[in-house]
Amino acid sequence: MRIVDVAAAAGPGAGPDALQVKQAPDPVPGPGELLVEVAAAGVNRADLLQRQGHYPPPPGAPAWPGLEAAGVVARVGGGLSGWAEGDRAAVLLAGGGYAERVVVPAAQALRVPDGLDLVAAAALPEALATVWSNLEAAHARAGEQLLVRGGSGGVGSAAVMVAAALGLRVLATAGGPERVARVAGLGADVALDHRADDLVEQVLEASGGGVDVVLDVLGAGALAANLRMLADDGRLVVIGMQQGRRGELDLGLLLAKRAAVIGTTLRARPPEQKAAIVAGVAEHVWPAVADGRVRPVVHATVPFDDAARAHRMLESGEVFGKVLLVP
Repeated sequence: MRIVDVAAAAGPGAGPDALQVKQAPDPVPGPGELLVEVAAAGVNRADLLQRQGHYPPPPGAPAWPGLEAAGVVARVGGGLSGWAEGDRAAVLLAGGGYAERVVVPAAQALRVPDGLDLVAAAALPEALATVWSNLEAAHARAGEQLLVRGGSGGVGSAAVMVAAALGLRVLATAGGPERVARVAGLGADVALDHRADDLVEQVLEASGGGVDVVLDVLGAGALAANLRMLADDGRLVVIGMQQGRRGELDLGLLLAKRAAVIGTTLRARPPEQKAAIVAGVAEHVWPAVADGRVRPVVHATVPFDDAARAHRMLESGEVFGKVLLVP
């Protein structure tokens, strides 16, 4: 089968041009696994880090990138019921999504609704699993206020729609008037330009004194502002480090607000935890996918042979939603 991987000669810090189409043996599903013929694979920032040598795949995962895909079940492993050849599936992977075929535990697969385009469905598994697991970690509840930092990204755009569907009041940020308007169109109650000097004051005013949960992809560079924007008993959930991994935290303010800082990752979790997260997505989020309240936001689809362009798009910061690779 064809895969997209980093050239063997590429060293640390490899650029997008290091991506190349290669050949690899077809995977074989074991007991409890599905073999899926890939229609599309999602491109995520973790893939950029892996290409640069900063985010190696966990043990047992394929060496090439790709954390999510969607396609048609080509073979069902032993001991499985409920899945059949020809079923449409969106799957959460530990790696290896940039391929014509993937093997995945059936517990990490979601059945694609009939009305949903199969290629577009590849934009959902990683984003929805990330959003759901972090809303759970924050004990976010209907009626609370959530601030999504980076509402135009792959995870951020999904977070806006999921949180709105779950009954939270959603504030979200994006860069520039056009992107702010598009985030509002996803269902954000308040959409703000993160380039504004008075962003903290705008959030405090719009939320009536602070939000209950901040979902943050920025990391160190946004730490101080995020803490200031929390209400008492608020929770800051850090899921990305686009602005660095080390920052200063005002512990006095943290204590005064009785606030919590939570950090999570998804890729390296053991299979049983991923299965539980996917089951939560299936129960609480997937019905909103089926009825259209949560939908894939696809910036572009790019063929395997042009994978370097897909990575350049994501690095540019101009992507709204997800970029997908198609075999």
